Amino acid sequence: MLSVTVTLNSGHQMPLVGHGLWKISNDTVADHVYNAIKAGYRLFDGAADYGNEVEAGQGVARAIKEGLVKREELFIVSKLWNTFHEKERVEPICRKQLKDWGIEYFDLYIMHFPIALQYVDPTVRYPPGWFFDGVTPTDIRQSKATIRETWEAMESLVDLNLTRSLGISNFNCASILDLLRYARIRPATLQIEHHPYLVQKPLVKYAQSEGITVTAYSSFGPQGYVEMDLEHAIRTPHLFQHPVIKEIAEKHGKGAPQVLLRWATQQDVAVIPKSDTQAMALENLNAKGFDLTEEEISRIDKLDQGLRFNDPWIYFGCLPIFT
Repeated sequence: MLSVTVTLNSGHQMPLVGHGLWKISNDTVADHVYNAIKAGYRLFDGAADYGNEVEAGQGVARAIKEGLVKREELFIVSKLWNTFHEKERVEPICRKQLKDWGIEYFDLYIMHFPIALQYVDPTVRYPPGWFFDGVTPTDIRQSKATIRETWEAMESLVDLNLTRSLGISNFNCASILDLLRYARIRPATLQIEHHPYLVQKPLVKYAQSEGITVTAYSSFGPQGYVEMDLEHAIRTPHLFQHPVIKEIAEKHGKGAPQVLLRWATQQDVAVIPKSDTQAMALENLNAKGFDLTEEEISRIDKLDQGLRFNDPWIYFGCLPIFT
């Protein structure tokens, strides 16, 4: 069985299984986080764009106040949104996010996308989203900030003890190759969409060869996108019901979600699934107590279709960053 934590290239320990906060409603996320801590979760993956960091922080504060956990036992992740990529915007928004969470530092602060959009003041709209005016899907305005400018500003956050580690998300190999040429502080993690329909093995192997820990989001494939009415997610077979996944799950006496998560963690890919119920939270957290065979991993790998769901090109018809 794999270790409960993985050692990042920054020297810090990160839980292999965490809890994602995307699409958890503001009126439930505080209880969600609190109950997840009670269940044993220590990593929580948030972001400015999720719009629920204040409430997530309230769940953390309640758990700490009641003595369930100490701050240093938690691993809090947040992300820099696209509209704050100019160097003078990075520190202020990080400090705002820390205030929202009610904490003094992040364990990991991630560049959410390798995309720089024009600044929207938080007093005007927060989170700002993709559209400059907040409503028009065609009103996506890029800024001139480079990835280097943004990354160097993020490095200063480590110097200021505002975050312990830095990460990247939704980067391809070419973007990582470029970043590593000038990074004073190397990215500790790469967060990518990763599931049996989108295996991305060359990207995973390359990142790992560079000492960058890979974290999977959307581990259950189309499930999280059906409720967004994403057409190709709706027509894609649900992984929980896929014959290969069901057969392997039955063999091990596990649920399909556990098999999907173990497929990742057994290949040293961390996971951050969202859990809709306490029972599912416990099941996901325990998705590391068994091993798949090499043949079973290979069978799951062969489900790969290169099928991506989280893509600006699909949503908006622009910014084809994965092409």
